[in-house]
Amino acid sequence: MLSLAVLLVGVGWSVVAAAAAPFAGSEGVPTPPLPVLPLPNFSQLKWQSREIIMFLHFGVNTFTDSEWGTGKEDPAIFNPVGLDAGQWVAAAEDAGISLMILTAKHHDGFCMWPSKYTEHSVGSSHWRHGKGDVVGDFVKAAAARGVDVGLYLSPWDRHDSRYGSELAYNGYYLAQLQELLNNYNSVKEIWFDGAKGSNAPNMTYYFTDWFAMVKELQSSINIFSDAGPDVRWVGNENGFAGTTSWSIINRTSLSIGNGSIVDYLNTGDPKGTDYLPPECDVSIRTGWFWHKSQSPKKLKKLLEIYYKSVGRNCVLLLNVPPNTTGLISETDVLRLKELRNAIDTIFSMNYAKGCSVIASSEKGSGFGPENVLDNDHLWTYWVPRDNGYYNGGSLNEVDHWIEFRGSGGGGLKFNVVRIQEAVGLGQRIGRYEVYLDGKCVAKGTTIGYKRLHRIKGGVVNGSVVRLRITKSRGVPLISSFGLHFDPFWEPSSEDDYE
Repeated sequence: MLSLAVLLVGVGWSVVAAAAAPFAGSEGVPTPPLPVLPLPNFSQLKWQSREIIMFLHFGVNTFTDSEWGTGKEDPAIFNPVGLDAGQWVAAAEDAGISLMILTAKHHDGFCMWPSKYTEHSVGSSHWRHGKGDVVGDFVKAAAARGVDVGLYLSPWDRHDSRYGSELAYNGYYLAQLQELLNNYNSVKEIWFDGAKGSNAPNMTYYFTDWFAMVKELQSSINIFSDAGPDVRWVGNENGFAGTTSWSIINRTSLSIGNGSIVDYLNTGDPKGTDYLPPECDVSIRTGWFWHKSQSPKKLKKLLEIYYKSVGRNCVLLLNVPPNTTGLISETDVLRLKELRNAIDTIFSMNYAKGCSVIASSEKGSGFGPENVLDNDHLWTYWVPRDNGYYNGGSLNEVDHWIEFRGSGGGGLKFNVVRIQEAVGLGQRIGRYEVYLDGKCVAKGTTIGYKRLHRIKGGVVNGSVVRLRITKSRGVPLISSFGLHFDPFWEPSSEDDYE
């Protein structure tokens, strides 16, 4: 059999030309584009598609009107006589939330399950005569409604006497970690942080050991921390990602509790070697725990947070704290519903759907620009011809575009632009612009799973919308595009949504 090189020369092709041409199989069907590393794993993709998840800060702080407990609280003060975890889950489900994370232990060291390793737990409280189990109630209620659960086990413990003794405390913490993951199955996210008071004893946490144990006990779990390994902190508690937001980063540059890396956490790194998408944590109220004097944020503020988190390639972790009765306050429940209804109102209609679509080029059948208007926002996508000149995962100057024309010459009216990449094959785009009838109305750097722009000037009208991509790591892949109308958007000169 002749070599491929000999065959190519024999038919007058050059090896360079062959490399530049898109390869098709024996049936002439174009193959998908090669991935650009690093890639998300299955659990990370599932997590990102949730968009909004819920945090539940609940414990002795709820009864002492504080944010950081002292560790000296009498367990007797914990007595949520009306606790109904089913109500928590119903509130989340009505808001379209499919994952809820509970504080199993906060910094005060009080355990929300009857741990055999300490008496500082619900087992020593008056609630249900010491027979209650908040974590157990929570997991059962969530399972009954098909909602997934996560747990937060604070490394800093202001109660336990072993804290400050490296071997003894790490052993205690690891024992409780095993206890939780063995007793409560199917945990989808586990939360670790480096929060610690300035006067706390010096402690070295065995994070590597803890993470390895987590994966051994429940391999599909996503581990959150400043350094991942699956989900990273966004670097602030405002719920805002950077206008540049890469899911890729170098884990070797990260460490838990290191305040000097928050900017790097916020933006990520186009040269990163690890896929570590950011999570934006913020509370629906001012504090993380429930306080009678506080009320939920207004809808306008929550929508701003949504656009600056989900709309910047992140998952929004929204804290909704149960009150002293053991229920989520009705004002918070109503605000959650209001937020969900607003999001549904904005994005239920895509004005680009009725458009004719053309592009600068396409790889071939199955990869045309029409894919960006279907209902699959991940695995169908537009692929322009790459001409074989992309260099691995490096950012390159490119010039590709996709254009949407109102059907029958009709005008387009919108104030929100939505763009999504096929991130299952790697996050790629590093710069883009959106034009309406030749005028730039939005621009940015990264897109990722989802990028949202509220048009600064408000509603715009026109006939032709063009998305132009000018910088990318490999050939860019657009999975979905939308033009939407946000009736809640009242632009002002102070806004910075681009």
